[in-house]
Amino acid sequence: MKDRMSLKVALLSATCFSGAILAGPAMAQDASMGRSAQAGDDQFGDDAIIVTATRRATTLMDTPINITALGSDELERQRIDDVRDIADFTPGVTISDTGGGTTGSIVLRGLNASDVDDFGTNYDDALGIYLGEVPLYYDFKLLDLERVETLLGPQGTLYGLGTLAGAIRYIPNRPNVTSVEAEGHGRLYARSHSDDFGVQADGMINLPIVQDHIAFRSVFGYYFDPGFIDNPLLVLEPGVSLPQPDGPNQVTQQGFADNLYREKDVNYERTWTTRNQLLFQASEDLKLTLTYAYQQTKTGGASSNSFGVLGTGRYENATRFPEPADRHAHLGSAEVNANIADIFDIVATGAYTETKYDGLGDVTDLLLDLDYGYELFPAFAGYFQQDTKRKQKNAEIRFVSRHGGPLSWVVGGFYNENKYRSDYAERLPNHPWGDPESNPEYLEYVSYIQSKVTEKAIFGEASFQIIPQWQVTGGARYFDYDSTIAGAAALPFLGDPIDPRELPVNGGDAGDDGWVWKINTSFDVTPGLLLYGTYSKGYRIGGPNRVAPCPEGVPTDPTQYEGPQIICALPNEIQYGPDRTKNIELGVRAQLFDNILSLNLNVFQIKWDGIQVDSATTYGVTGITVNGGKAKAQGVETSFTIRPVPELTIRGVYSYLDAKLTQDVPSIIPVNDPPGEYPSSPIQLPALDGDRLPGSAKNSGSLGVTYSAPLRVGNLIANWTAVYRGNVVSRLGYDRAFGDLIPSYTTHRASLGYEWDKYSIGLWANNIFDKYAITAVTNDRSRIGLNDGVALRYYRQVPIAPRTVGIEARIKY
Repeated sequence: MKDRMSLKVALLSATCFSGAILAGPAMAQDASMGRSAQAGDDQFGDDAIIVTATRRATTLMDTPINITALGSDELERQRIDDVRDIADFTPGVTISDTGGGTTGSIVLRGLNASDVDDFGTNYDDALGIYLGEVPLYYDFKLLDLERVETLLGPQGTLYGLGTLAGAIRYIPNRPNVTSVEAEGHGRLYARSHSDDFGVQADGMINLPIVQDHIAFRSVFGYYFDPGFIDNPLLVLEPGVSLPQPDGPNQVTQQGFADNLYREKDVNYERTWTTRNQLLFQASEDLKLTLTYAYQQTKTGGASSNSFGVLGTGRYENATRFPEPADRHAHLGSAEVNANIADIFDIVATGAYTETKYDGLGDVTDLLLDLDYGYELFPAFAGYFQQDTKRKQKNAEIRFVSRHGGPLSWVVGGFYNENKYRSDYAERLPNHPWGDPESNPEYLEYVSYIQSKVTEKAIFGEASFQIIPQWQVTGGARYFDYDSTIAGAAALPFLGDPIDPRELPVNGGDAGDDGWVWKINTSFDVTPGLLLYGTYSKGYRIGGPNRVAPCPEGVPTDPTQYEGPQIICALPNEIQYGPDRTKNIELGVRAQLFDNILSLNLNVFQIKWDGIQVDSATTYGVTGITVNGGKAKAQGVETSFTIRPVPELTIRGVYSYLDAKLTQDVPSIIPVNDPPGEYPSSPIQLPALDGDRLPGSAKNSGSLGVTYSAPLRVGNLIANWTAVYRGNVVSRLGYDRAFGDLIPSYTTHRASLGYEWDKYSIGLWANNIFDKYAITAVTNDRSRIGLNDGVALRYYRQVPIAPRTVGIEARIKY
């Protein structure tokens, strides 16, 4: 459940790519999986690519699940800075980059039912993002990582809560207790449609404090990504200056000078990040790793345009107020790895994470759309302020077999506590309906929300090698969760208290428990040909919505209500239930012709029941979550690498996805009736069996060519990659609910670098042909029009980043 603004907007807007393909050599496995990095090298060989998604160290070729592994070399050469960049190289993943204000919107295998928007999200419980062993949905910069693993499909057995659709794992390089290491990297670039240069500077240092026993490793970075969206219509003095001084169609020079001002390149991103690890190692069999990570990101505005309102252009947003955002994340963890007599490993992790978001935005169009009559005042303009904080504690202990033999196993326990707090306020400065004495801040709406979710689980998996070529794995997880939510809202313009804490606190409790399980089998036809199949289940918890119940006697039909403005939840809006997924997939992984050709292919089908989708209350249009029937996602994911000669590598990925509802859902898609005309009233259209799920591309893929040749003392490396993203629907029932079929597009990127000894330097370019394309939209087209002569600016489109060209250099010691 989200606060009033974000969920009102929701109502009103209502693997096959293996590491052998994209990963550089990743010989050192994650020690937290139960074996040391050195043991991994000895066991698997120098050319092996080690992954740990199964909680055991295995080579990628021998891992019988759908997993992508992007290694450190590929992360660097393709300039993959954070999670928003991985979709171009990972089949089955669609990510709409909505700028630095949030982590973004990530959709795995089409499992999303809510409208796309220009805001993204700072929390998504349909998938898990892990930094090392710690679950945290946040876009930490991908610095000093061994690899990034993406697991597609439900991962409920080993990863539990929040892996309804899959998991993304950042595997950091661990401190080195024997050698001093250091690295420095810098990047400078220019972007079309921007007046600023982009800058990135990052570095790493590793220091053995006590040889073979204690080491410290620190990575740090600064990013300035220049904006390309302008705000040309900001009001000088809210409630006094006229937001549209010359009518709803244009702005004259004199009207602009008297009422408005302009800010350029507002959707910049300014990020500071660091990750620090301290390793205490008694021996290879007993280690303690302490980690602290911090990141702050600031931006000055949204990455969207206003679809030409008041003459604005492709890279202009007609918001009346600046829309800055400031995000912080802290992570602290302690991790113990112990080998018990070569029989099993103990991996124990405890962590505390905290994320904080502070943001402001234009709320004028929201209130215009609700048609409260505020627009009768010509200088009407309002903004909101939102402050949220999420605190999470989690602990896990695993026992991982290492005794050898045909049976291997993992068993463990998990605990997670997630506390959330939100304070929200809408202000209408200088509006004549406000009372400056009793309400000096002109607060129109205020709310606070606090919640706590606690989950406990036990889990286990066991694999049995029936014959050397054939293994079977089974796993299960029992979970039990409780959630408590409380809050209140007030309307000070109508005489409510300014502080909603003076009102009765409303909320509720919910909980559930149950089992998820999986079974997997694989067969090595030859050493270079693996066949596998998996059936797995995933889940996501339900809970109470953060809205007070309606008083007794309030009718379910709002047209029959004759009382004052009210914010409340009807009986069917108070709670929402859990949703679950069932996944079946078959895959093949092959390395053929003496590794000249690497090929991966799988087919899958996911059934999704009890879908959680954003909606809003009938009274007060306050955001809630509802359950929306059943859906099915099925498709094909494939990738290949061809190395016809040692100097030339051709890589490709492709995915086809068919994600749609399989059940009618009444009254779930909000539109205005009549569309584009005011006064109008929100109505709820049904979603229908066969409606395509929003937010994911039906077809997507990339094709890249890399050529490497010796030149004097080093190597010249050239790369060209084309990325295709197919069309995306913006909402359920888009064709009858005034949504969009967002067109497909293709972009190109290239780089030319020279590497020698410990140094590298290179030129690069993204979106070489300066393609203009839309990646997401906010709100539906029934909200385009005039309200008492005021042009609505509610509908927005998010363009992709324009052409970017730069130079970078790196030194490693």
